[in-house]
Amino acid sequence: MSYSIKEVSQKVGLSIYTLRFYDKQGLLPFVARNDAGYREFTEGDLKLIHTICCLKETGMKISDIRQYIEFVMAGPETVDLRKKLLLSHRQEVLERQKKIEESLQEIDYKIGMYSSEDAKKQVALEVSYAIAEKEKNGLMNPYVE
Repeated sequence: MSYSIKEVSQKVGLSIYTLRFYDKQGLLPFVARNDAGYREFTEGDLKLIHTICCLKETGMKISDIRQYIEFVMAGPETVDLRKKLLLSHRQEVLERQKKIEESLQEIDYKIGMYSSEDAKKQVALEVSYAIAEKEKNGLMNPYVE
């Protein structure tokens, strides 16, 4: 069974524009065209598009995704190269994930502070401290008093 670009757009949740952009960027060399020149997608194509979306969602650059797809198109002899590329990307994702977790902890801390009964008092103390620090260092006070 084959699918039109419109059907694929609906199935994978990407706009037709995005699919055409990916094609122009060299990410869809596996997609065949019919006699009229229209793209025709197969189930296997949808699986590769799913992988492309996964890589994009996790922050992989288009150029690296293109390299991965080139490895896929070259066949099984590129397995080690694919693995190396994905291991490197995995490490980058883990590092970003760690930074996000740290940021989430700070956000949760602030939400907790602002949810406490004495939130206004705590904030007032923080502002007082910041103002005193500015004055101590001979800096202008940017806070509204």
